[in-house]
Amino acid sequence: MAAGHPGFLSPTGVEIVFVLVGLVTLGAALVAVTTKQLVHAALWLVVALGGIAVEYLLLSAEFIAWVQVLIYVGSVVVLLLFGLMLTKAPIGRSPDADSGNRWVASAVSIVSAAALVTVVVDAFRTTWIDLDRRTGPGEGSTEVTGQALFRHWVLPFEALSVLLLAALVGAIVLSRRRTAADTANTANTANTANTANTDNTDNTAGTAGTADVTETAEAGETADARATDRAAGER
Repeated sequence: MAAGHPGFLSPTGVEIVFVLVGLVTLGAALVAVTTKQLVHAALWLVVALGGIAVEYLLLSAEFIAWVQVLIYVGSVVVLLLFGLMLTKAPIGRSPDADSGNRWVASAVSIVSAAALVTVVVDAFRTTWIDLDRRTGPGEGSTEVTGQALFRHWVLPFEALSVLLLAALVGAIVLSRRRTAADTANTANTANTANTANTDNTDNTAGTAGTADVTETAEAGETADARATDRAAGER
């Protein structure tokens, strides 16, 4: 460890707040993936993503923090909430929100988190960021991030932009195809229902007509029998 840097046993106020916010974020993420209420899961996801944004602010990465708030909290979560409202998702506890693969998912998430932490710690073991820097732009400031992004990472940035645009166009095309298929199914269902109603109406009319003819014939026979009886009586 380089001289002049505080050790892990003498944390600063920023580091203590960083750990506390990290614990709150971790708890919110766990509740978001374990709750059986979809709306509550979306709201806890807001808390988790907001906690990550606070962590970026504590690391003096204000640009990444505001991107986190605008894109994830302001767009993705709002999109999820609109999806829940438009699809008439259940408001209360939903038994379908649970899965039988919970233990497998837990094992995969723990292994993935351990691998990620190992890689990050090994890569930045001896790297220190001066959060109290007062002269010039900080390491995570908007100026430094923009310079690194548009000088050294401009090609991956543009490739990612094209990928997101292709995903957006694909989503629109798939939604239009699905809408057309739903419209055709609805029209077929309506035609089938109308045909069934017409058949039922014809059957009902035919039955009623047969019943009327039968009643008329029976009434005629009854009248003829009465007339015969009267003639016999007069004789």
